[in-house]
Amino acid sequence: MKSRFIIILSLLSLIVALPLVLKRKTETASPGSADDRLVILSPHNESIRREFGEAFAAHWNQKTGRSIYMDWRTPGGTSEIRMVIDAGFKAAAETGRQGIGVDLFFGGGEPDFAGQARKGRFIPLDVFDTNPDLFGEGGVIPEIFTGERYYAADKVWVGTCMSQFGICYNPDFIKRLGVAPPERWQDLGKPVFAGSLALTDPTKSGSVARTFELLVQGEMQRERAAGGDIADGWDEGLRLIQRMGANARYFTDSASKIPQDVGQGNASSGMSIDFYGRSYASELLTKDGKPRVVWIAPVGGTTMSADPIAILKGAPNVDIAQDFVEFCLTEEAQRLWFQRPGTEGGPLDRALHRTPIRKDMYSAEILELTTMQGINPYEDEGNFTYDRELTGKVFNTLRQLVKVMCIDSHEEMKAAWEAMISAGMPDEAVAVFHDISKVSYEIAGKGDPGLDSRESMVQSERMKELGEWFRGNYREAKRIAEAGNGKP
Repeated sequence: MKSRFIIILSLLSLIVALPLVLKRKTETASPGSADDRLVILSPHNESIRREFGEAFAAHWNQKTGRSIYMDWRTPGGTSEIRMVIDAGFKAAAETGRQGIGVDLFFGGGEPDFAGQARKGRFIPLDVFDTNPDLFGEGGVIPEIFTGERYYAADKVWVGTCMSQFGICYNPDFIKRLGVAPPERWQDLGKPVFAGSLALTDPTKSGSVARTFELLVQGEMQRERAAGGDIADGWDEGLRLIQRMGANARYFTDSASKIPQDVGQGNASSGMSIDFYGRSYASELLTKDGKPRVVWIAPVGGTTMSADPIAILKGAPNVDIAQDFVEFCLTEEAQRLWFQRPGTEGGPLDRALHRTPIRKDMYSAEILELTTMQGINPYEDEGNFTYDRELTGKVFNTLRQLVKVMCIDSHEEMKAAWEAMISAGMPDEAVAVFHDISKVSYEIAGKGDPGLDSRESMVQSERMKELGEWFRGNYREAKRIAEAGNGKP
């Protein structure tokens, strides 16, 4: 009996001690014991936060002999972070405080950084003075690539890596549908994908909103190249979004949900940022080792956009923040983005599947150590070149349009789409379904005054007006389709 008690006690002790035995040595200090602290607002996932936090803590200790606590604040995506920053600076202005108690904004889409910069909330970055050879002509970080800006003209933010939105799909699901795998955004608007697409709400993500902007601009550029009117391209872009929205099972707030659902067979395909698609492609495999998720950049339909970092005005630890920005652009940090775990200079735990912003990272020697062998975004001929003059002013208009046109009215939209497919897509019903005359290029192509209004009541009234109009169109399209199909 005594020996049995000793065995049980030993097992319990082992269970308690095992996590401590297996726990990897960490370089970051706890809040109470750290010599220094860095406060970072970021939409980056836990793997990125851990790898960059550990690497910088080791760098800081080696440089200064001091420990540091990496205080990551993750309220959500860039849209939520934008609201946190806006509210913080509004409160600071009312109380006369300097700053909002945060050092860095790290990660997200360029439009959100540009928006905060216009409000004067960032400070100049020292890296442009301490490492001038990194930038500009002859440097390894271009100012502009694929029409996208990689650092601010006034040098208050800089990209640390690149990303692009594309299409992820499930090969087995696509095979069951009896169609070829999607290659372009237009493919996702085909009726065969009805009820099987997974999309993200652009009002929750600046990167997703930019992708919808690029989708519309792609149609405008094609129309212009053919000698047509860009207004017709605007109309076709909105109609493509309608078709994709009608095919969608859902619009999620979580971008990582899409490749996961695609891999598990809950959706045939969807819109996904590259690193999520590549991550799930490497992790979700069939029994014979084939990927359940394939990610592709749609031909001529996406750009390589920067994923920036900036220091907030009034940062409590500004000198450390400047050092962190410089660290993120070192070869040491850039290797973390895409090398395999366990390789020299690579991440400790998990591959991040991101594309570094420095051109010199794509040498044959480094690529051999990465999860993206043979990939060089700077030499990809399929890249789309963004023209800011075409759609730069409608970023917010488009994200609100997708919400009112496809998300708020999704049930009516899907019902009309299903009825139209069942009736053989009658022309009259399709015309009503695709009536976008209230948001034509002449009205909204330079930014819709109501949707872009800073007055919440004005914006909500415009959203209500458009919502009722689109829902009415979809109900009428359904009625026409059913009447033509013999239904009363």
